[in-house]
Amino acid sequence: MTDFSFDQVLDASGLNCPLPLLKAKQALNGLEPGQVLKVIATDSGSIRDFKAYTDQSDHELLQTFTEQEPYVYIIRRG
Repeated sequence: MTDFSFDQVLDASGLNCPLPLLKAKQALNGLEPGQVLKVIATDSGSIRDFKAYTDQSDHELLQTFTEQEPYVYIIRRG
């Protein structure tokens, strides 16, 4: 895993779609632009959801780890 400094960590383990993404959106809204959120999820649908969301928003998906559970997403607030 690449070393990133996280401003907040969100553990969405055990939550089913769409809750991991909704919780991440709330967390990102609470961050300042440029701050980094680490999201941990166990829902396989989150792989598709986080990619689509960051592609359509001003947030940047810096890195993902989706080979096995838990899935980890590193997102910089836009």
